[in-house]
Amino acid sequence: MLSSTVMSVSPGVPTPSSLTPPSPPSSSPVRAIPGSYGWPVLGPIADRLDYFWFQGPETFFRKRIDKYKSTVFRTNVPPSFPFFVGVNPNVIAVLDCKSFSFLFDMDVVEKKNVLVGDFMPSVKYTGDIRVCAYLDTAETQHARVKSFAMDILKRSSSIWASEVVASLDTMWDTIDAGVAKSNSASYIKPLQRFIFHFLTKCLVGADPAVSPEIAESGYVMLDKWVFLQLLPTISVNFLQPLEEIFLHSFAYPFFLVKGDYRKLYDFVEQHGQAVLQRGETEFNLSKEETIHNLLFVLGFNAFGGFTIFFPSLLSALSGKPELQAKLREEVRSKIKPGTNLTFESVKDLELVHSVVYETLRLNPPVPLQYARARKDFQLSSHDSVFEIKKGDLLCGFQKVAMTDPKIFDDPETFVPDRFTKEKGRELLNYLFWSNGPQTGSPSDRNKQCAAKDYVTMTAVLFVTHMFQRYDSVTASGSSITAVEKAN
Repeated sequence: MLSSTVMSVSPGVPTPSSLTPPSPPSSSPVRAIPGSYGWPVLGPIADRLDYFWFQGPETFFRKRIDKYKSTVFRTNVPPSFPFFVGVNPNVIAVLDCKSFSFLFDMDVVEKKNVLVGDFMPSVKYTGDIRVCAYLDTAETQHARVKSFAMDILKRSSSIWASEVVASLDTMWDTIDAGVAKSNSASYIKPLQRFIFHFLTKCLVGADPAVSPEIAESGYVMLDKWVFLQLLPTISVNFLQPLEEIFLHSFAYPFFLVKGDYRKLYDFVEQHGQAVLQRGETEFNLSKEETIHNLLFVLGFNAFGGFTIFFPSLLSALSGKPELQAKLREEVRSKIKPGTNLTFESVKDLELVHSVVYETLRLNPPVPLQYARARKDFQLSSHDSVFEIKKGDLLCGFQKVAMTDPKIFDDPETFVPDRFTKEKGRELLNYLFWSNGPQTGSPSDRNKQCAAKDYVTMTAVLFVTHMFQRYDSVTASGSSITAVEKAN
């Protein structure tokens, strides 16, 4: 589990209860799974073009729900033909809260090598080691590496909030200077520097400033390393059909980022010695296993996730002066001026937490979840039961599943206070964004994000700090266009 320090200060998070998505009545029929994979080669190509080009991922799944009158159906997802030898694009989509929850039931599904579906980036990206994200819970090494990751978080909990705040001050100082100079400032580079800096200090135990090159360009190195691994599976809004021809047709070789990755490896090896020693002595990991897993947690899980999540959070707040006023009032009424921000000091900010959860519901950092059937079993949606065979690959598109109208009122609207009060706290049982429900607890026996609570608390610190510093912030696209400093 996460450290007791963090779990005890996560407000609004009930302990797991008996509340679960409504089960179908006992008379629910066993229904054949609708949909098809189409002709070999042609079917996957047609679905790939719909997914990336003609429809986009969200419309791709919603149109098929309408077509099949079912939230469970067969389809194909990228990548596919021509150069992905051995990659099977056939999946069973699970797109309501009830069926989606089966993706995290480790009794009936496994997670071996399915982080991004049947496609797996070359292990050369991680030193020829299958890191924790690609290990199933049944593999012995999973428990060791997951426990190591949770230990890192536990030990960093005492400095996490202070490092976040210090790095935020630097980020906003940079943005303020840009806005003062030209009435607009891109926040992407300052944001990524902020994320990289505090994460490196908390997870690696090293200050990037000890290496001028890492301090200046470490975040860019991680950007490229993550991007090349995922490029066959994501849209970059490049000119079609060039994107399909040149970006989605083959996997990218590690040598394109080999030099940068080696610099990051050497930095961790040289300056993260205390963390590496714990990995080797307390968790029986080799030095290479420790470093590659640490870099994956730092770069892919943490840096990559926050890089997507924080812009979504800023976008959710922008253009909503009434919401900003309510958040500002809550922050300033419950936190005295001059109070150091800690996990404890922000635990009672109910609206801030709800805004964070609502952003995660509608704009999750990881949109797709996969799992492979460990055995034959029956999967339930709200109104039907389906026979799943051992080896079937299940795919959930989280934004669609998290707008389930049988669970959430007005599901496609951003409702800032959705997760407040008793009813809102109960809804957290259905909030899946972290490879499990918000009310779940990460452990070495499941695949839930080890830093689930750190992510939400960091986002709460981000919003709280912003409204301590400013009365309002206006963002447009990737730029801050106006700030009104607090009196």
